[in-house]
Amino acid sequence: MSKTPQADGEIHEDQLLNFLVNTLDEEVDLGLGANAEIGSEDIYEVLVGACADGTSVSELCETSDDSPHENTVLYHLREKFELTSVEQVGNALLQKDVLEVLPEQVEVVADLHLRPYYGDEDETNGLYHSEAKRGTTAFHAYATLYARVKNKRYTLAVRRLVDGDTAAVSLLSFLAFSTALTSASRPSILTENSTIASVSRSFRCTTTRT
Repeated sequence: MSKTPQADGEIHEDQLLNFLVNTLDEEVDLGLGANAEIGSEDIYEVLVGACADGTSVSELCETSDDSPHENTVLYHLREKFELTSVEQVGNALLQKDVLEVLPEQVEVVADLHLRPYYGDEDETNGLYHSEAKRGTTAFHAYATLYARVKNKRYTLAVRRLVDGDTAAVSLLSFLAFSTALTSASRPSILTENSTIASVSRSFRCTTTRT
C-alpha cells in the first residue's frame, strides 16, 4: 500500500484507506488458506474502496486496473465474511473510547437506511422487505445509532436488518448499548416518547428514515 508523508498534518485519503484496511485485517480474520489466490488485505481494499466510492464490489473490480477479479472477491466474501461477527467487531470499534468524546448531554438518533435491491427475485432471502421504493420492495437495510453533537455525527452502532425486523426491534437492540453507555447508579430506561434517560447522561432518541 502507498504511504503519504504526514508533514502537512492532514489526513490523506490513502492514509485513511490503509487505516481501515489494516484495522479490518487485524480484527476480522477471513481464514484464507495458504494457497489462496489473494490475501485478506486485497479483499478489504476492494471492500473499503467500494464503500468509499458508493459503488459495488463488481463495478470497482471491473474499473480498477490492479483489483482482483470480482468473482474471486465475491466468493471469499460470501464464504468467509460472517456478518454477525463483523457487526459485533465493527460496533465494538465504533464504541471504543466513546465516553471520552461525548459531552454529558447527548442527543442520540436512530436512522433506518434502505438500499434498493434489483437482483434476482429468487435470491432475496435475508433481505429487508418494505413498501415499494425506487421500483422495488426488497432492500439491503441497516439501522444506525449516532450521537449528534454540535451538528456533527458520531456513529455508535450499526445493525443489519432482515425481513421481519421492525424499527422497534432496532431501538431495543440499541438500548443495550445506550444502557451500558449511560450506566451509573441506576440503569437507563426507555420512556413512551422514546427518550433514553439516565443519571449521568441524558439522551433524546429519535428515528428517521432514508
